[in-house]
Amino acid sequence: MTQPVTDDCGTDRLPSPPTRPHRIRSDAEAIAAAHALARIFAEGAAERDRDRRLPWAQIEAFTASGLGGITVPRDHGGAEVSHVTLAEVFAILAAADGSAAQIPQNQVGVLALVRATASPAQQERIFSDVLAGHRIGNAGPARDGRAITRVGTRLTRGGEGARLTGERFYSTGALFAHWIPARALDPDGRPLLVWVRRDAPGLRVVDDWQGFGQRTTASGTVIFSDTPIAEDLTIDLTGLAERPALFGPVSQLVQAAIDAGIARGAMEAALDFVRTKTRAYPFTVESATEDPYILGEIGRLEGDLHAAEEVLARAGRVLDRVAAEPVTAEGAAKGSVAVAEAKILTTEIALEASERLLELAGSSATRAGYHLGRFWRDARVHTLHDPVRWKYHLLGNYTLNGTPPARHQWN
Repeated sequence: MTQPVTDDCGTDRLPSPPTRPHRIRSDAEAIAAAHALARIFAEGAAERDRDRRLPWAQIEAFTASGLGGITVPRDHGGAEVSHVTLAEVFAILAAADGSAAQIPQNQVGVLALVRATASPAQQERIFSDVLAGHRIGNAGPARDGRAITRVGTRLTRGGEGARLTGERFYSTGALFAHWIPARALDPDGRPLLVWVRRDAPGLRVVDDWQGFGQRTTASGTVIFSDTPIAEDLTIDLTGLAERPALFGPVSQLVQAAIDAGIARGAMEAALDFVRTKTRAYPFTVESATEDPYILGEIGRLEGDLHAAEEVLARAGRVLDRVAAEPVTAEGAAKGSVAVAEAKILTTEIALEASERLLELAGSSATRAGYHLGRFWRDARVHTLHDPVRWKYHLLGNYTLNGTPPARHQWN
C-alpha cells in the first residue's frame, strides 16, 4: 500500500510560501489560462495516479496562473468571472486530470460562502490573501458516520485566546493550503466558520486518503489539538440556512463541472485509442473506425456529453442572472434547481463515458500500461460526493410541489 506523504516527524509537508500570481482580468483570459494549465495537468497525470504522487507542482502552477482568484469580486480586485466561465474552467482542467482539478474546488466554495456571510473587513482580508497567492483548503465532515450537520469540532476561549479541538475528514485541498477553514461550535453551541493557518501549532493534516479514485487529492484527515485560530476571521453561521444565497449552487456547479470534465477526458481517450490501437472485430471491417456499432456508440456518447455540457452552461447562466440582483429566496431556489439538473446529467455521462471507453477500446485497453481505468475510478468516486438520487428528489419536489430546495453546500 502506498504510504502517506509525511516528514520524519509524522507531520505533513507544508506548502511553499505564497507567491503573487498573475492577475486575471476577464472571462476570456480565464479560459485561455485554463487551457494552458490543462496541458500542465495532463502531462504525467496517469503516472501520478498510478504511483499516487501528489500534484504539488501542478497546484503551484494553478496558483501562479491566477485561476484561484477568478471568483473574487471586481471591487476587491478580482475578475469575478461568470458562472458559465467558472464551470468551463473546471471542466477543462478535469478533462486533463480529475484529481488535480478537484483540489481547488473548495477554495471556490469557501469564497462563495465568504461573499455571503463575512463582514466587509473579513472579505477584504480573505480576498486580498487569495489574490496574493494564498490557497484555501477545507476541513470536511468527521469520519464518524453521524449526520453531516453534527459538528464535533469545538472552539474554546481562554487567556491565550480562541483554540480549536477536533478531527475532520474529506479535507480536499487542506494539505496544499495556506488557510484551512473549518466548521465548529463555540461554547454556546453557535455554528462558526473558523480560519486556521496551515502552519499553526497543534494542526496536523494527515495524508490518509485511500479512495480507489481521485487518488491524488489527499482528501484525508485534519486534526486540531488546542490549535490557535484567526479570531478576527471567525464567521458566525447562525441562521445561514434562512438567508438566500448562492454558495450552495456555486459549490455544486463546480462539482458538476468536474464530472463533465472527467467525461470529456474519457471521450478523448476513447477516440484516440480506437483510432490508433483498437483491433477491428474479425471478418467484419478493416478498421475499428469503420465498425458500425462503435460508430453508433460514439455518436450516442458524444450527443449525451454535449447535452450535459449545455445543461451545465445553462445552470451557469441561471446563476449569472440570479447574481445580477440581490439574491432572493426564489432566485436561490432557481439556482439550486438549475444546478441539480446539470449535476444529474454530468454524473450520468461521467460514469457512462468512462465505462464505455474500455468497452469501445477493447480488451487491450485494460492493460495497466495504458492506465485508462483511472477515468472510471475518478468518475465513480467523485460522483459520490453527494448522492445524485437526492437531486432527482429536489427537482421533482420543486417541479410538482413548488418546494424550494434546502439551503446548504450540497444544494
